[in-house]
Amino acid sequence: MEKKIQYGGMAVIEGVMMRGKDKVAVAVRKPDGTIELEQENIKDSAGRFPFLKWPLIRGTFVLIDSMVLGIKMLNKSANMSMGEEEEEISLAEMIGTGLFAFLLAVVLFVILPTAIVHYTSSLLGGVLLQNLVEGIIRVSFFLLYVYAISKMDEIDRVFMYHGAEHKAIFTLEAGQDLTVENSRKFTTLHPRCGTSFLLTVMVISILVFALLGEGTLFYRVWSRIAVLPIVAGIGYEFIKFSGNYYNDRWAKILIAPGLWLQKLTTREPDDDQLEVAFAALKAVQPVEAAWKADMKSEVRSIEYAGVK
Repeated sequence: MEKKIQYGGMAVIEGVMMRGKDKVAVAVRKPDGTIELEQENIKDSAGRFPFLKWPLIRGTFVLIDSMVLGIKMLNKSANMSMGEEEEEISLAEMIGTGLFAFLLAVVLFVILPTAIVHYTSSLLGGVLLQNLVEGIIRVSFFLLYVYAISKMDEIDRVFMYHGAEHKAIFTLEAGQDLTVENSRKFTTLHPRCGTSFLLTVMVISILVFALLGEGTLFYRVWSRIAVLPIVAGIGYEFIKFSGNYYNDRWAKILIAPGLWLQKLTTREPDDDQLEVAFAALKAVQPVEAAWKADMKSEVRSIEYAGVK
């Protein structure tokens, strides 16, 4: 029996990126109202190097691979969404922005919480309590960060496309045609979302960091950075496992916090945004399924640019 393909994606500038088994596609709503779609094949690195599929290791590989691909697709979508008179954003500029965001995340979610607990450790007692307080601070910073960006007007449309991405995937996983009417029945909260993954990593880090013991501030910071791949690997396995059973009551309880958090990072999309998500998702399906769905879809104004 052929293994079921799990599709994933992300919201980009005025569009959606979708990833399938061997293809990635980004669809963007142009200023003139049309949809531009670009698709490309992706290399199966895990197929060439089987150890990348091992538990724990595959989580770190998927995270890094997704970050690299995400930056590339964000850059592509930003340029696709611009008008002809606007200057394109270079890949170097996008990489620089990504590196700055990564460093900011390290400062906010690793260095700052660790430093606060390090300098107040005499008030907190043993290492277990210290790590619990550090974890609470880290999660609090993360929630405040997500809440703050969710209130930015510029981010609102991105979160609407995030909701469109989830609704499109839910519709496909339910075996229904990719139409606006069908997708409206589904929620914008998906158990395999990256938002849920990040919250899961924050919680798991409390347990893993507790095993590192005490030490200097330098040791505390770098030891936490060093074990982040392990934390990410465990988090990936949790999301993958619970996502396969999200209809079971026990799984719903475990993934509930991540779904609640998605209420901040997703919005209900409009019809145009759903059509953009459909275009990207159909482009990464097997050819027969994609074009069959295209014949039934209400989307008619899609320009299949770069489809091979």
